[in-house]
Amino acid sequence: MVPRGAEPTEEASGAPGSSRRNPADDRRRTRVIFIVYLLAALDVSWMFLQFSVTPYLAKKMGFDTLWFGYLQTLVGVFQLLGGPLFGRFADVFGARVALSVSCSATVVFFLLLAAARVPAMLFLHKVPTLLMHVFSSCQMVVADLSEPEKRADALAKLGLCFGVGMIAGSTLGGHLTTRYGEAFTACVGAAGSAFSLLLVLMFVPENTKDGTAAPDAGTNQKSVFSLGEITRLMTFPGVARTFIVKTVAGFPSGIFQVMFSIIALEFFQLLPEQNGYLMAYFGIVQMVVQGGVIGRLTTRFSEEKLLLLSIGVSAVVGLAQALMLTVFHFCLIVVPLMFSLSTFNVITNSMLTNSVPPSDTGTMLGLCASVQSLTRTLGPTAGGFLYLNYGVSSIGLIQFVVNAVVFVYLLQRFVTNKEKRS
Repeated sequence: MVPRGAEPTEEASGAPGSSRRNPADDRRRTRVIFIVYLLAALDVSWMFLQFSVTPYLAKKMGFDTLWFGYLQTLVGVFQLLGGPLFGRFADVFGARVALSVSCSATVVFFLLLAAARVPAMLFLHKVPTLLMHVFSSCQMVVADLSEPEKRADALAKLGLCFGVGMIAGSTLGGHLTTRYGEAFTACVGAAGSAFSLLLVLMFVPENTKDGTAAPDAGTNQKSVFSLGEITRLMTFPGVARTFIVKTVAGFPSGIFQVMFSIIALEFFQLLPEQNGYLMAYFGIVQMVVQGGVIGRLTTRFSEEKLLLLSIGVSAVVGLAQALMLTVFHFCLIVVPLMFSLSTFNVITNSMLTNSVPPSDTGTMLGLCASVQSLTRTLGPTAGGFLYLNYGVSSIGLIQFVVNAVVFVYLLQRFVTNKEKRS
């Protein structure tokens, strides 16, 4: 028997791809998606809340830019290893188990952060990030429950939740850290993550896959750790090329994002509360872009055109970052920056999940998350080297050059394909 409020949506005929539809099934799907949007907003809130804690706590412990880069690299390694495996885990064991494990790991993460008094503890508290994949699990559920032609819009609305969480978490984190200290702020994050876990247990169905029952753990345990089950997704048409573009074009902008806490602290010389306001500004812009812009663009233009647009804008943003001198200049860049990042991530995720079977959306999104994890792994070292030796402008110039090259390649391919079709 399934507990009340946790009916398996895969048994409902309203699942994507099903030939039967009825209002009750649609209401269940809508309820689950709403809860998942709420979970995503909460998870991002706790994530940005800790961004108001870790840099300043590390500075108090005597960390310089290089050692803080090592700390960020450790997170990238854990998430790089955990992302694809956790995506496969979610496909095999279902949404509720995956989200429960992720939320539980987040609780432990914040408790260890609250207890951190020495540098070793600051490194130790990053270990649970191996299992912290709440947002990518939410993406899987939304991808499972949305129609393929509406998936980009649904994922964009999930990005809207990211904006809400960015505003709430940054503002709350800045105020709490300034007034009550880092340990209290971390405890608030632990309590919030425990509330997210409660929502998962109460409302998220056991499985969200189309027409499949929740798998038995014993019979599928080996397949979770099967590298072949993960890498075989690259054999589907168009997946490898899109994944390479996502990795190459996204890496330079990812370096800037990884280094931004240091840039805000040293280059812009922002206080915790001021940094919170700036992150809240990011969130507002992202909410407008993902809630009111991307959805409309996807109904008018193809995903290939939007991918081209996002990479072209990203190249221009990189050039602008190389020329900026003050935080005011950066605030002007934020609008095209958030547009290019949001559009690029939503469109590539939509293209990749639409290219694989519904039973593999979690694994595919895990691989997508591994791209960001790769950036977190290599980005701090590369970004720290560039920042210390050549300044902030060097990061922007690399973004400009790389994205310009990718843009030219995709434009040439787009024109060639258009000529073949005509």
